[in-house]
Amino acid sequence: MLNETMLAEGINDSQASVAAIAEFLAKIKPNIAYVSIPTRPPAEGDVHAPSEEVINRAYQMLQAKLPAVEYLVGYEGDAFTGNAERDLLSITAVHPMREEAVRELLVKAGTDWKLVQRLLVEGKLKQVKFSGARFYVRCLHH
Repeated sequence: MLNETMLAEGINDSQASVAAIAEFLAKIKPNIAYVSIPTRPPAEGDVHAPSEEVINRAYQMLQAKLPAVEYLVGYEGDAFTGNAERDLLSITAVHPMREEAVRELLVKAGTDWKLVQRLLVEGKLKQVKFSGARFYVRCLHH
């Protein structure tokens, strides 16, 4: 069994919250516990990743109670099938894509940024910013 716990600044990243999470996880005994942070724009705009110090403290607290703990704190990338428009709309329907990943998708598919511009104009795609990075999300009401 695996477990993933996302830490959000000011929500569940206090020492007391992490201690309670560690106690709970010790009871359910996952094979591996992942500590994650928001790496894409969350549904609530005021949700932010904790500092590196807080993430490290949480990791150390979980490590003391569990056999295996790993970070999930970076951007994981994307896999593409070759049809740029379909891939872009499919992926962004599930989660936002960093601008760099969108550009990589376009290169692999042999197309250019004009596709993104067209989808933005058509209202199928939207650009959002999070932690200084640009992301693209599929518009929900199109």
